[in-house]
Amino acid sequence: MSHWLGIALFFAALVASIAIRAPHERRSKSTKIAQSRKGSLENALLGLMGVAVLALPLIFATSNWLSFADYPLTSTSFTFGAIFVALWLWLFYRSHADLGTNWSVSLELREDHRLITNGVYARVRHPMYTSLFCHAAAQGLLLANWIAGPAMLVAFTQMFLARFTREERMMREKFGEDYAGYSARTKRLVPGIW
Repeated sequence: MSHWLGIALFFAALVASIAIRAPHERRSKSTKIAQSRKGSLENALLGLMGVAVLALPLIFATSNWLSFADYPLTSTSFTFGAIFVALWLWLFYRSHADLGTNWSVSLELREDHRLITNGVYARVRHPMYTSLFCHAAAQGLLLANWIAGPAMLVAFTQMFLARFTREERMMREKFGEDYAGYSARTKRLVPGIW
């Protein structure tokens, strides 16, 4: 199977994810930030995400610089990559839509921030992180290169580990018992599992 099919599907999904996020990003800029816990580590990790999600895939697709790490794309990898693309984009869309004006790219609470417990948030507390892990799986399966393929998984895992407990703590501080009850009846990333 041609590696160009994997590249084409990955970049089409990436463009779709940018289109999904764009209106939410514009809207969130018009909602004042009440509290921010974005620091230098998060800024560095967001930069690393940019390299992993965009720079390395573009280098892989447009040059031979990473060709030493290429391997053949199989139809099985492509099929599972397409499945993860569908999960990634659906969860990414639903997460943004359900959060509404509460969405932020970093650890921030907006004015009049509400605890969202409906939609995909009724099953898991962090479906956007789940969508980004699906993105990482799709990238790893579709980009047949040992550097560009797993780059998102490596970068996002670092972001997730640095952010997850801080975000949970921020939500507990803001919403108290409501968040404790919500946490007791939902899983973190995967319904019924974790």
